[in-house]
Amino acid sequence: EDAQMTKAPIARLADKVSLIFVPTVIFIAIFAALLWWFLIKYNVVSVSQNPFEFVLTIFISVLIIACPCSLGLATPTAIMVGTGKGAELGILIKSGEALEKLNQIDTIVFDKTGTLTEGAPRVIDIVNLDNTDKNEILKTSASMEVNSEHPLGKAIYDEAKEKNINLYDVKNFLSISGRGVIGEIEGKKYLLGNKKLLIDNGIKDLHEEEIHKYELQGKTTILLADEEKLIAFITLADVVRNESIELIKKLKKENIKTYMLTGDNERTAKVIAEKLGIDDVIAEVSPEDKYKKIKELQEQGKKVAMVGDGINDSPALAQADVGMAIGSGTDIAIESADIVLMGKDIEVILTAIRLSRATIKNIKENLFWAFFYNSCGIPIAGGLLYLFTGHLLNPMIAGLAMGLSSVSVVSNALRLKRFR
Repeated sequence: EDAQMTKAPIARLADKVSLIFVPTVIFIAIFAALLWWFLIKYNVVSVSQNPFEFVLTIFISVLIIACPCSLGLATPTAIMVGTGKGAELGILIKSGEALEKLNQIDTIVFDKTGTLTEGAPRVIDIVNLDNTDKNEILKTSASMEVNSEHPLGKAIYDEAKEKNINLYDVKNFLSISGRGVIGEIEGKKYLLGNKKLLIDNGIKDLHEEEIHKYELQGKTTILLADEEKLIAFITLADVVRNESIELIKKLKKENIKTYMLTGDNERTAKVIAEKLGIDDVIAEVSPEDKYKKIKELQEQGKKVAMVGDGINDSPALAQADVGMAIGSGTDIAIESADIVLMGKDIEVILTAIRLSRATIKNIKENLFWAFFYNSCGIPIAGGLLYLFTGHLLNPMIAGLAMGLSSVSVVSNALRLKRFR
């Protein structure tokens, strides 16, 4: 309902034209009537009927045939049919503006986890760097992540739950967005997160060469440290969706550049991007910086669509020219987005773009035919036929022609129902 009630920018063009068109038509009607009046009065043209009736017929015919109903119908009918067709295909479009902007998109930025991947990472390995038992490392890590909403934290907690490991109570818990978590277990401080978290807290030896081997395999590493040193790291992997790979191939054929936006380290992100065929990677981005990256791309002159599903994607979804949320994502992501893709099938992104293009093409066709009818109709209604046939255009025929112009515009818009 919102989409059908809001005006797309192209509709404002029709409004501006109508603002000039209506007074112009009134002027043409008056001018044509006065011109014929003087031609009859000074015997330049002879008519068989009453001169006043003749002039009045011309005046009324011009006004009727030039009524800009079809101009007013050209955009809203196409948007109504386009958004309705989108809903049938699992694409909920919130505004006519979003539908039009999607037609202009040349860059799509994808959030990685839950969008390009399944969003359900699994613990692959636990690497202890001292003599600490692996189950003890998992117990400590899972205790820190017990209330986490992040897919990686949830994966660690789920692994501990699967192994029936009883968890510790964590005190002085602190979650740092884009970094990780800090807490105390039995009086000892622990850090669990990425490299940035440990560096910020003075941990220097991060065993980067060993971690690097896992990252080259496309695995994500979560580091566990106490106040003095790195104790262990946990490797996790998320499954890349097959439909993501197919979608990226199809988007390339449409000359749309693709980016992957992720908080993962650059090495891991590049391995995953290579599997997917993504053009470029923006890695190690904190949630609060995601929207800044979108803004930077826009400042380069790109028309950007953002696809995401998480809470931390919502500012980026709002900043993008068109925000597209996965329907299975969080409520705030869905609320922030301009378009909601129902279900988890992201191949409908391409369908949405093609539907947008078909709708805008349909609107332009509607506007063309509306102008064409008026351009042809006004001279005929103004008495052009009389000079060659001796007959005026009957106002009833003018009314029929005006109605048919609206019918043709609506009929053309209804062709969108056949979109596949």
